[in-house]
Amino acid sequence: MESSDLAYSPADDAGSKPYVYPRSPSSDDKERPTQLRFLVSNMAAGSIIGKGGATIAEFQSLTGARIQLSRNHEFFPGTSDRIIMVSGEFNEIIKALELILEKLMIEAEDNNDDDTRTKVRLIVPNSSCGAIIGKGGSTIKSFIEESQADIKISPQEQNYAGFNDRLVTVIGSLEEQKRAIFLILSKLAEDAHYPQNMSSPFPYNTGTNFPGFAAVPVGYMVPSMAYNAMNYVSNGIGGRHANTKGLGSARPTGTNDGQGSSMTFGVADEHIGAVVGRGGRNIMEITQISGARIKISDRGDFMTGTSDRKITITGSPEAIRTAEAMIMQRVSANSDR
Repeated sequence: MESSDLAYSPADDAGSKPYVYPRSPSSDDKERPTQLRFLVSNMAAGSIIGKGGATIAEFQSLTGARIQLSRNHEFFPGTSDRIIMVSGEFNEIIKALELILEKLMIEAEDNNDDDTRTKVRLIVPNSSCGAIIGKGGSTIKSFIEESQADIKISPQEQNYAGFNDRLVTVIGSLEEQKRAIFLILSKLAEDAHYPQNMSSPFPYNTGTNFPGFAAVPVGYMVPSMAYNAMNYVSNGIGGRHANTKGLGSARPTGTNDGQGSSMTFGVADEHIGAVVGRGGRNIMEITQISGARIKISDRGDFMTGTSDRKITITGSPEAIRTAEAMIMQRVSANSDR
């Protein structure tokens, strides 16, 4: 059995290799149509589409690949990221990926992001992860050595019920990412378990019902691990009891004053920066997507009996649930670093 949490890094003393594509799949596999999906933020999706769809149309014309994006509200489960699917013959997909990754790198530079080692998260079915890992991790280790990128496969036990896709995160420079993705797609193109054809980049159910809530986009399903990292006051709107351990005399804060319901919960001060984001980017995105109003307490204003800052979300039950899940996802991701 494979390990549920696999992460490998290139050797510290390994030098940078010139950008040369490694081995290719067989000619039959290169000519057979296939596909590759990966995640992008809503902002990045807009830059790839371009004004009036001009950029994505140009990329498709130049490469012969088909490029599809999930709709505005269709996010990969547990994230606020949309899905891009690139389909076509092997070489067409590689050419399209080069253009997309270069475009994203330019956007990052324009946003004054000086980190030259960025990450790309590929979506791979659990049944095909074994082909990437190899016996005893031999395949993925060879990919690391050849590409000089870091590769991490999300733990299988963190999958949501009914979902069989995992995230393969590739971290490195633009050239390192290109080499690593080339190797990964080469292996997937040869794998009998890999779905070579998909009609949509978003094959998941469009909504999930929670007791007391309207349908919520499945991308906002909340990882159970995140509940243990936060303190909650009972929200009074959905019948879900929050984790009040360590809160002392915490009381329900559900209200309905014509402005919608509200809930208040605590987040460790060290994670507030991840919730807010650089220049307030994350909190603005959460507010825009969820439709809720979000207030974070000032420094030093903590939940009773804790050192957690207070976050109050106001809006409809669906808006609150969506905003809460997005905040928890940010906290969970920050905790994993």
